[in-house]
Amino acid sequence: MYKTAVMGDKDSIYGFASVGLDIFPTYEAADGVKTLKHLVENDYAVIFITEKLFAEMTAEIEKYKSLPLPAIIPIPGVTGNNGIGMAAVSKSVEQAVGSDILK
Repeated sequence: MYKTAVMGDKDSIYGFASVGLDIFPTYEAADGVKTLKHLVENDYAVIFITEKLFAEMTAEIEKYKSLPLPAIIPIPGVTGNNGIGMAAVSKSVEQAVGSDILK
């Protein structure tokens, strides 16, 4: 059975445990790379990553974009939204539709 995980600083992800998601407090990109690899190898189908950590791990995340699973989704952290999540959604929509429908 597939699982869902959340990675990022503890303050940003702690609440996700209350709704049954597995949390993985991660503060540095090097630790994030190891954690992401572990999650992919252990049947996590959806992985939420705070935008700050997502930005630091872009090269590693790109390795998994062509695979059907996992879906790696950036989310805002406690420091706020820096637009990475919306940019990722916009890019996905553009790839699916063939043009940017938000402009």
